[in-house]
Amino acid sequence: MAGTTTGIPRNVTQGSQTKGGIGESTLRPDGTLKVTGEFAYSSDMWHEDMLWGQTLRSTVAHAEIVSIDTSEALAMDGVYAVLTHDDLPAAKNYGMEFQDTPVLAYGKVRHHGEPVALVAADHPETARRAAAKIKIEYKELPLITDEASATAPDAILVHENRDDHHAAHVPHQNIVHHQPIIRGNAAEAAKKADVIVTGEYTFGMQDQAFLGPESGLAVPSEDGGVDLYVATQWLHSDLKQIAPCLGLPEEKVRMTMAGVGGAFGGREDISMQILASVLALRTGKPVKMVYNRYESFFGHVHRHPAKLYYEHGATKDGKITHMKCKIVLDGGAYASSTASVVGNAASLSVGPYVIDDVDIVAIGLYSNNPPCGAMRGFGAVQACFAYEAQMDKLAAKLGMHPVEFRQLNAMEEGTIMPTGQPVESPAPVAELLRMVKARPMPPERQWETTDGADVRALPGGLSNTTHGEGIVRGVGYAVGIKNVGFSEGFDDYSTAKVRLEVINGEPVAMIHTAMAEVGQGGVTIHAQIARTELGVQQVTIHPADTQVGSAGSTSAGRQTYMTGGSIKNSCGIVREKVLEIGRRKFGSHHPAWATAELLLEGGKVVTDGGEVLATIVDVLEDEVLEVEEEWRHRPTEPFDRVTGQGNGHVQYAIAAHRAVVEVDTELGLVKVVELACAQDVGKALNPLSVIGQIQGGTTQGLGVAVMEEIIVDPKTAKVRNPSFTDYLLPTILDTPTIPVEYLEMGDPAAPYGVRGIGEAPTLSSTPAVVAAIRNATGLELTKTPVRPEHLTGT
Repeated sequence: MAGTTTGIPRNVTQGSQTKGGIGESTLRPDGTLKVTGEFAYSSDMWHEDMLWGQTLRSTVAHAEIVSIDTSEALAMDGVYAVLTHDDLPAAKNYGMEFQDTPVLAYGKVRHHGEPVALVAADHPETARRAAAKIKIEYKELPLITDEASATAPDAILVHENRDDHHAAHVPHQNIVHHQPIIRGNAAEAAKKADVIVTGEYTFGMQDQAFLGPESGLAVPSEDGGVDLYVATQWLHSDLKQIAPCLGLPEEKVRMTMAGVGGAFGGREDISMQILASVLALRTGKPVKMVYNRYESFFGHVHRHPAKLYYEHGATKDGKITHMKCKIVLDGGAYASSTASVVGNAASLSVGPYVIDDVDIVAIGLYSNNPPCGAMRGFGAVQACFAYEAQMDKLAAKLGMHPVEFRQLNAMEEGTIMPTGQPVESPAPVAELLRMVKARPMPPERQWETTDGADVRALPGGLSNTTHGEGIVRGVGYAVGIKNVGFSEGFDDYSTAKVRLEVINGEPVAMIHTAMAEVGQGGVTIHAQIARTELGVQQVTIHPADTQVGSAGSTSAGRQTYMTGGSIKNSCGIVREKVLEIGRRKFGSHHPAWATAELLLEGGKVVTDGGEVLATIVDVLEDEVLEVEEEWRHRPTEPFDRVTGQGNGHVQYAIAAHRAVVEVDTELGLVKVVELACAQDVGKALNPLSVIGQIQGGTTQGLGVAVMEEIIVDPKTAKVRNPSFTDYLLPTILDTPTIPVEYLEMGDPAAPYGVRGIGEAPTLSSTPAVVAAIRNATGLELTKTPVRPEHLTGT
């Protein structure tokens, strides 16, 4: 413990840089536990005397609910409760942007797999058997499954009597949101084009496919409230939706982050949180809910499938003259974040290029397909697939190399976006393209060994379908642009509580935020920032909960920028308090206390020249400093509803890819040999984590390029492949070498100059892979994922 003297500080040695600060590849505190299987995920939680919750979901996609009979389920031994919408205690609907989603369906169901009834029982098998005994009579209704059926003049409305803020501004009530962007005069500019290319593109519905299913534990409390332990992406957004449905004030719904097994946007919406809490309050017992993999496919939103219609023109010397596009996103039965996805898709639809004359419209539909919402890339992924295919078409028509054509039209700092917003930080599009193009090519025919063909290096892999016959190599390039942070006037902020005190003779910082750690490594970065700003080695990360102010969502590439910025800000206030105390105690002993720039480094107060003035222990002694502050990025504004003009975004992230593929053109099999990425990260706070994020995002883009798609039957709107047997994911055998290079061209408005990292590589990896397959086969390939039948014509 520190002494109580306020005199001259004890002898100290020269200060040194605190280890484990920003710029170092410090290891994740949860890393070893995760790889050894010892990490506690939300599905591992247990409480004495707990019950198990189970949901019964609709077997049809659109129908009136005629009757629900729960009598047989209630009669089963071990069943404590069977609930329908009639048993809900308060509000029956919730939602992130529109409160249009029923906790339990009432009146009718609007999509396959919608929750209709709930069971609580003393064993999970009992709960499942009881749910199966609930009898529901449906009267099926006509289906809305695409733009034509949704926007027909006589179309059935998926939601009658809409009262959301977009309802009065859309051309049809089955359109969630409609965002045009008009800049210049695309029709006039088209007259100057020497070549014009058009394309119609289809982007499939992708699942986030996190390995940890939706799960949580709700514990009723003595004050009539509930303690909820759950895997989520945004604690305070959940809280605002849960409390009204329970009929409780927010302070009686106490939420704590449980271990998360991946998210990628799929945990931004409510899943089992309200359901488990309702059961816990009804039974008076803790209730645990864990979705199995089948139910998980229905228990969260997916990436919006899209139809995209593009036209570009260019002069013979390669300058793009204009762009016209229409983007149709299918939001499914409930709004989720569709309106925001539409805004992103529209505003980023031109890509990272200079195009002065544009005519853009993006719409999001209501339909009876599965609900869609947030997923890594958030509207920009679908657009990137289309505009990058267009860039290759233009380059081919002009006889130019696809990289050189892109570089000729690349945006840069100072470029005006189609929304009228200037790009106010570095945008090294041309340089990133140069970097991936300059990389050495992987060796040809890597499957050839002295012992014969190594089938693992061939298309088809261990299925042993080919030994090298009919294989053609292809190379493709792509670059994409993604906004960082929440946009369009949203009040985007994060809160950080920082505490500094002396414990057992050492200065120790504690960081408390509500940031959801979903695998992105925020807990690592938070400690690094605290070490850098406070000069202490020991940093404790408090579990995330709602006892501190909101940190916003772990999405949009925003957490390092926002919660990192908030921690930096709070640490700065604490640092100034330390220096104030030091000046008060020791200022008379050294003039530097009053005249020098002072820092905290290595547990000491030092001058900017490195002279040590005191230890933090001597300064603080028994004093405890604690600060909780909100921090915001610069304000944004909504896009104009007619012209789409407005400074809607905070920051942009840019990544480029080069894909090298080998295609068995006879069997339609693809082997991605290499998928190189170059990205501007602003500042690499943890270089190892930066590379991990880029490689992870790249792999997710690879998946949607060649294998991932939720198949929805167009006749029934039912999901046909809700399992990892039929929904295919890249394994380690499918994942190629992913070399990563990055630039650090800092954004002057961001903390440390950082940029969001995790989303941008998901954009450009998909079109790069598909471009490489086109290059190998000569086929147009306008749909994702590319399937064998697309290559063989069978």
